[in-house]
Amino acid sequence: MISTDLPKITFGIILLNGEPFTRYCLRALYPFAHEIIVVEGACEAAASIATPEGHSTDGTLSALQDFKRSEDPDDKLQIVTKNSFWKEKDQQSQAYAERATGNYLWQVDIDEFYEPQQIQAVIDLLQNDPTISMISFRQITFWGGFDYVCDGWYLKRGAEIYNRIFRWGAGYRYVSHRPPQVVDQDSRDMRTINRVVLDELLQQRVVLYHYSLVFPKQVFEKCSYYQNASWANRTRAIDWAREVFLELKKPFRVHNVYDYPSWLEHYGGKHPPQIENLRKDLQSGELKIEIRTTEDIEALLSSRSYRAGRILLKLWEPFDRIVMPILRRLYGAIRHPVRAFGSLKRKSAYWAKQLF
Repeated sequence: MISTDLPKITFGIILLNGEPFTRYCLRALYPFAHEIIVVEGACEAAASIATPEGHSTDGTLSALQDFKRSEDPDDKLQIVTKNSFWKEKDQQSQAYAERATGNYLWQVDIDEFYEPQQIQAVIDLLQNDPTISMISFRQITFWGGFDYVCDGWYLKRGAEIYNRIFRWGAGYRYVSHRPPQVVDQDSRDMRTINRVVLDELLQQRVVLYHYSLVFPKQVFEKCSYYQNASWANRTRAIDWAREVFLELKKPFRVHNVYDYPSWLEHYGGKHPPQIENLRKDLQSGELKIEIRTTEDIEALLSSRSYRAGRILLKLWEPFDRIVMPILRRLYGAIRHPVRAFGSLKRKSAYWAKQLF
């Protein structure tokens, strides 16, 4: 049944040190927003990159306030702050969710963008099918600039899919930020009702353009947070930023989740309009931020050995994911047959109870 009411989209953003993206992201979302709720500030694990009061150090809060004054004619933007640290990102996300008055909640990182026609296509889809409870997108991760992307085993094993849009209403709750989880008034998880993963929509690709690893400032701040966050278990994140992001010492570990093989490729597609505006402002000097040089990236991508290694890693990934666990179990059974037999016996007893 097609709804006669247009979906009301609440865009929710948690934000610390979002420059240079802040204005451009807000401008991209504004025409489609019922409201935009930005929770500015740091959680405890990000204290090293925040002010003593828990705010951004790069002018993000001023950029938000300036946007509110000069670019918010319809009073869509709400800025949520407090002069202390949030416990974790769960509480920050819950802060915008509790204030949401739309019937859909769309979570956005400040460095993620969409094509305007894709946002409109998603809104049309929600209007045409109100049974949809959640929408996820496949993301592209930009690395070191706007002409390069990274990919790898971590992304291919599910991390490239981002849960982003949730049906929202009275009694709904935002449960967790990692992964994003929303439940309704009956505690039903939105992921379990009618989740849609959008690779293509109305003969048009819908993709999340994620500019998460573009600028040195941005990468080092992310890595500082990840290194201090106990959940991340990335104790060498700053070393990775210096040795890999800046120096390309490990060209097959370019994703910041560096436990898995990853690689770089050229990006030949277009960018959303507000990213093109950001690039123009960088080129004109109106926007000032350190950028990464790219001569070493170009040399790497021109290397036959690197291209060959990239092909081998792509081919090996399904073998490592599917076959290697089986081989490891077989090897364990050969080395410890008594233990393996006991495990098989327990599992057989469990399934016997389930089936009979």
